[in-house]
Amino acid sequence: MEEIRQDMITRSPSISETQDLLYSVKIPVFEGPLDLLLHLIRENKIDIYDIPIALITRQYLEYLEMMRELNLDIASEFLVMAATLIYIKSRMLLPKDESGEVMEEDPRLELVERLIEYQAMKEAALGLKEREEEWSGVLSRPSMSLEEEPEELLLFDVNIFDLLTAFKRLLDRLPPETIQITAETLTVRDRISHILNILEQRESVSFDDLFDGLKTRDSLIVTFLAILELIKLGLIRAYQERTFSIIWIFKKDSQIIEKK
Repeated sequence: MEEIRQDMITRSPSISETQDLLYSVKIPVFEGPLDLLLHLIRENKIDIYDIPIALITRQYLEYLEMMRELNLDIASEFLVMAATLIYIKSRMLLPKDESGEVMEEDPRLELVERLIEYQAMKEAALGLKEREEEWSGVLSRPSMSLEEEPEELLLFDVNIFDLLTAFKRLLDRLPPETIQITAETLTVRDRISHILNILEQRESVSFDDLFDGLKTRDSLIVTFLAILELIKLGLIRAYQERTFSIIWIFKKDSQIIEKK
């Protein structure tokens, strides 16, 4: 784990660190390394009982590097999991014992059991939250006729890893030969003002549309940090119609029905 930490520290400074306003976004404590692994398993449509450890390890490390470049506050648990994945990968590469006398336990087994247990716990917690919201609505909702019901959107909330996945797709579309020359420095504060101005004119905007016209890597990063900051401040919210579909950004007070 120390080698991983040292490698991430000794690399070149992130683009976000060159901005005149340094932003460090802390990932919520309820979104940790197991959440990222489950996200990657869903994204790749992988059988949780047969995880291709080389693929998942590579993608997991790519996400850690992107989080570092964005100056996100990476908890030590993410580095511990990185070391665990690398260890499992090395165990999988060892030549198998052909004697047939002793069958070695699958090195992935403990990780799979942790993921299944964690997933069950998250689903149980979500079920309790939904039940609480249902009862809260029954007890507190004022009577309203059908004609008075506002038109609402059926969407569900996204997490930090959904946003990182969408952002990574934008970065991957940047031409590698792009020359980063700008007349003035674009700051997180500039992009926060820009996003709020857009949402003053319309109720929602797609995540990708907030990056229209941006041609450099640092301008994309600054815009993404502005989105994270606005979400953290509770001024905007991000939703999807289904997993890995288009992400929509809404003003805080927009009428939305969250899917369960």
